[in-house]
Amino acid sequence: MATTKTNALRILEAAGIRYDLREYKADEDDLSAPSVADKIGMPAEQVFKTLVARGDRTGVLMACIPANTELDLKALAATSGNKKVELVPVKDVLGLTGYIRGGVSPVGTKKPYPFYLDETVDLWDVVSVSAGVRGCQMLLTPNDLARVTEAVRCAIAKT
Repeated sequence: MATTKTNALRILEAAGIRYDLREYKADEDDLSAPSVADKIGMPAEQVFKTLVARGDRTGVLMACIPANTELDLKALAATSGNKKVELVPVKDVLGLTGYIRGGVSPVGTKKPYPFYLDETVDLWDVVSVSAGVRGCQMLLTPNDLARVTEAVRCAIAKT
């Protein structure tokens, strides 16, 4: 299956960032990040899922955590200067990011939201995140991901 160039891929290319793609057959009934990790042959700890949240003070923000973890909403709130943070309803994700559930990339969203990247990203030479479409992951270095998203690295995942 040949992937169409997504906004995320165009941005990486424009920034001169090297990446590799891993394509897989997306399953509408199982869009979970651990399933994606299995399909692309990488450990779940090395595949990062992007979540969209809303803080009571800052509004929309994004978090990227390992596939096999859950977002620590209290930690994200504290790090982002909010008292409370909640995940946005799935129905709002497309309108906010330009991406559909299962294909939300941390790169190339409709608007540049504050972006928080779990500090475990630094355990890896290469990590995987959505390329902006279901069925395709992009692999890049943690430093390149942080640079292109202007990420704040922090502890926001819990197992």
